[in-house]
Parts: sequence; C-alpha cells; structure tokens
Amino acid sequence: MAVGRSLAGWMRLPSIVTAAAVALSWMATLAVADVKAAGDYFVHSLPGAPPGPLVKMHAGHIEITPDSNGNMFFWHFQNKHIANKQRTVIWLNGGPGCSSEDGALMEIGPYRLKDKDTLVYNEGAWNEFANVLFVDNPVGTGFSYVDTNAFVRELDDMADQFVTFLEKWFKLFPEYEHDDIYIAGESYAGQYIPYIAKAILERNKKGGESSYKWNLAGLLIGNGWISPPEQYEAYLQFAYEKGIVKKGSDAASKLEVQQRICSKQLAVGPALVDNTDCEKILQDLLQLTATSKGSEQRCVNMYDVRLTDTYPSCGMNWPPDLDAVTPYLRRNDVTQALHINANKVTGWVECNGQVGANFKPSSKPSVELLPDLLKEVPIILFSGSEDLICNHLGTEALISNLQWNGGKGFEITPGTWAPRRDWTFEGEAAGFWQEARNLTYVVFYNSSHMVPFDYPRRTRDMLDRFMGVDISSIGGKPTDSRLDGEKVPETTVGGVAGNGTDAQQAEKEKLDTARWEAYRKSGEIVLVIVAFAAAGWGWWVWRERKKRRGYMGVAGGENISPPGEARGREGFRDKRSAADLEAGDFDENELDDLHMRTPTTVMGGEGNDPRYSVGAASEDSDDDDDQDVKGKGKEKMSS
Repeated sequence: MAVGRSLAGWMRLPSIVTAAAVALSWMATLAVADVKAAGDYFVHSLPGAPPGPLVKMHAGHIEITPDSNGNMFFWHFQNKHIANKQRTVIWLNGGPGCSSEDGALMEIGPYRLKDKDTLVYNEGAWNEFANVLFVDNPVGTGFSYVDTNAFVRELDDMADQFVTFLEKWFKLFPEYEHDDIYIAGESYAGQYIPYIAKAILERNKKGGESSYKWNLAGLLIGNGWISPPEQYEAYLQFAYEKGIVKKGSDAASKLEVQQRICSKQLAVGPALVDNTDCEKILQDLLQLTATSKGSEQRCVNMYDVRLTDTYPSCGMNWPPDLDAVTPYLRRNDVTQALHINANKVTGWVECNGQVGANFKPSSKPSVELLPDLLKEVPIILFSGSEDLICNHLGTEALISNLQWNGGKGFEITPGTWAPRRDWTFEGEAAGFWQEARNLTYVVFYNSSHMVPFDYPRRTRDMLDRFMGVDISSIGGKPTDSRLDGEKVPETTVGGVAGNGTDAQQAEKEKLDTARWEAYRKSGEIVLVIVAFAAAGWGWWVWRERKKRRGYMGVAGGENISPPGEARGREGFRDKRSAADLEAGDFDENELDDLHMRTPTTVMGGEGNDPRYSVGAASEDSDDDDDQDVKGKGKEKMSS
C-alpha cells in the first residue's frame, strides 16, 4: 500500500509541473503587461515605400518624464552593410523645436519624398554603414510631446533628458549599446550636441555595475549655432562678401549701427546663447533686402542666399520638399505605421514655436565645452558656403579664437597653421578640408544651410571617412574622392555587393550578445516569480498529501487522479508568426515564454525558427544630386 501511494504521487508530478508552469506564466504576464518590447516598435510597412525589401526600422515614443507626460519620438534605421565594426549615428535637427524628421526625409535618411505619396531611395543615405537614430528633441518637438507647462528651458536639462532617453532606448535595443556612437546634426543642434556629449562622458565616468560605458566616437555639426558672438559679427561681413549689401550704402550704415550696439552688449556679458540686440542685425538685414515683385515683396533666403522668398518668411517656406513632407507625416496610415500615440491630437509640424519660445537658456554657449570635449572626442564642423544664418565665416572665426589641445586655432606649430586641402569629389571641386588636434573643418561649395539635402553623397563620403569605414571586406566601387589631388582612403557611396561573411559573423555576434543581455535582465524578474511559484507548489503538495491522508482515514483506499489529466497543456506553443519578429530584435516577452515552457513543450524544434536571421540589403536607385538649387529652413528662427 505504501508503494502504491508513492507511485500515485509520482504519477501526479506532471500535474504539479503544469500547475507551476501555469502560475509562472500568469505571474510573468502580469509583470510585463505594461512594458513595451522592441517588437512593439517594429515598422512592418511604410506607406509609399519603393518596391523591394523595406529598410529595417523601428519607431515610436519612449516616456522620459512621467510626471509631465514627456515622451520622445524616435525613428531608427538599421545599417544596410556592416564594414569593419558596428556604428550608430544619432541625428538631431535644430530650432530649437525643429523636428529631426527633416533629417530623416530630406537629408540623410534612406528615403526621400518624390511627392506626398511616393518615397524613393536616397543614394547618399547615412545608414549604408551605420545604424541611424533620428530623435525629435527636446520634448514637444515634432512627434515628441509633453505637457505645455513642462517645456525644456535649459541646455543641461535637455541633455539630462536625452541621456534618460538613451538609457531606456538601449534597454529596448541592447544589441546597439556596444556600437561606436556618433552624434550629428545641424544649426541649433550645435548647442544640443556638445551638451549631450558632455552628459554622456560624465555618465561614463560615474560608472556603476549596471551602466555600460557608451563609446562616444565622434561629433559632427553642420552649419552650427555654436558661438553666438562670432556668428553675430559675421552677418554683415558675409553680406558684404556675397554682395547682399554694398559697403557705404544707407543699408550698410543702418546695419553697422546695430552691429555696434550688439558688440557693446557682448562686451558687457555674460555670454548667452541668444541676444536680442544681436538678433536684430539679421532681422534688419533681411528687411533691407526686401523688394517689390508684382503684388508681393521678396527677400533674400537666409538659408541659401542664391534664392529669394516672400517677405517676411525669407527662407521659412524652404526647402521645396517640405510641401510633400508635411502632408505625408500627417497621413493616418503613416502615423499608425510609425506607432504615433493616437491621443496626440496635433499633427506633425516642422518647427514648434512653443518649444522655441520657452527654450531661453541661461546656459553658457556650447563653444565653451569644446576644448574639454576635444580632449576625448574627435569633432567635425562642416559648413555650406551659401548659408547666411549660421555662415561659414562665423564658424571660421570661432575656430581661430578657440584654444584647445595645446594650441590656438588650426596652429600646428608656432606661427604655422594647418593647410586647407582642396577637395574634389568625382572630378568636381567639392570644397576644402582643414584639421588639427582632433578637430576637422570641412566647407562644401555651392551648398546651403542643409548640406546633406544638397549633397547627400558627398556628406556620406565625409561621414565614412570620419568613422574610418573599411570597405575591404564588403566590395563595391570606391568613390573618387581626393584631397589636393591625392586619393584618400577608399570609401563607397553606392554599388556595394552586400554583406560579406565577416559582416554576417559580426551581426550574429551582436545578436548573441543582445540575447544574453536580455536573458540577464529578464532573469532577475523570473527569479522572483519562480520563488513565488515554488512556494505555491510546496503549499499545493502539502495540501494534496493532507487530503490523501484524510481520504485514507475515511475510505481506506487510494486517491487516484483520472488518467491523462496532467497533460492537458503539454502541446502549448507561442502561436505568433516568426515573420513578425524581425532580424535582430529580441523581445523579452519571448524570454518569459521560454522560461515558462516545460521540457516537453520545448521539444519539437522551435530552436530552428528563423527569428534572428539577417535581412537582405536594399538597393538604392535615386538621383538626388540632379536636383536644382535646394535647401532647408527654420532651424534657428523657429519662433
């Protein structure tokens, strides 16, 4: 009889295991019910995309300030090819308050808009050899949102919020946390980027067991609003050189008076990011260029002085692509594809005036951060030669006055400056390069405030050179890019055959790392759940044994369960389609499913599911460089 009771207990073991698994599953589901996973951000389709494989992307909101409903929007594109290492470029537009979807759809993203309904490939897209992450920064910009009384006012606060965003983003996508990280942008992002870089370096130095040090590998700032005094002083000088204003004219006299008022304000200090008296120089300059053309007035385009615009817009209606971008990003099918919060009632706007009006920093200008940053991080400053608002003369004055890494300006020895090297791209004069002591300066000829809009392939060449891309393991036709007539290290801006064996191996290693990182993170919560389940199982066993004793005492027989009862859930499987889990994504909900399956449910070959296969590369085919004069607006004068 004792043997019989023991055998009956063993026969109940599958039932016990099943009960524990069910309890574990239920508790794990509750634990992760309100937590988004990477798969929730996957963009399955993009309206208007060209035929062929869709570039792998994720998009959506991440909450960073729960007390004020602050959510940042991101749009991430995976690299099409892996060169010698993994890289991620973070792109920010300026304003303050201008959306980085400008960069995504008009500059460096994989697609451009042919019209409001049709996307075409961007041949010079920056995601060729780097993952690219566009972020609407700060909160309230573009698709990002926040309560109206909680707009960011200071640069340090903006940087802290951005680091919070990155912390949460890397928890969702841990496979990218070990990449070389570059931060790039233009215009007022010349204030954002150095402050964010400073915050990242400070975070790295604080350390901590749970904090992986991010490898900040470089900064790229185009037509940057970095040092206001030099830019204010350069407005009139640039206007003279470009023939916008004639020296000795009445207009020149009026502007020189305002210039002197500005100079006195700057001499008194302290240095600020914006100065009202100095801003008036540009406002007066634009007004003085206004002339009547029929029924309207036309003024110079402050973002591309080769063009004009209606007064008082003076460039705010520019570039022409904006006519397609705005209606495209307001389409319901597009906002649904990008996982835009349905409760966000306002449609996308390029620049949010409320963000700009509230962003009145008393912070010191970012130029003061550059000397310390240059001790640790290489920086590229690049300028389009036809931009007025953040013109190249102001940037060159900034560099000449800056002291860093043991020298002033581009001095390489006392009294000797680094030479300007003439740059040709595919046989055409493209600009010049100048570099010393971790700082590189590049001027793009015949280009506007938005250099990548004008020359996506040339800026990609600049990026790849700066990142040290090695195309030897990939193939493709090298680009003919020369400095002073000499061929520079080979890069490519098209015609790449595809991921080689080394690239695929690198991708596999990255995904393996991400999987184990996800296991580690999920393991903590699972241990707690297992402890509860074990306690529940122990109580259940105790109760069953007590019951059996009771039955034996009353009836004198054995308590036998109906045959097969314990196997009712053995065939349970996760029914989600593997096609919905894109290459490289690791959903922690899946981990919970794996932890909860019994040995019998794991059997059956699920380990062979193609959940982590590397996707095929997309083929680019557009001819953006054939467009006429182009540009971009609103990055500094958003209010």
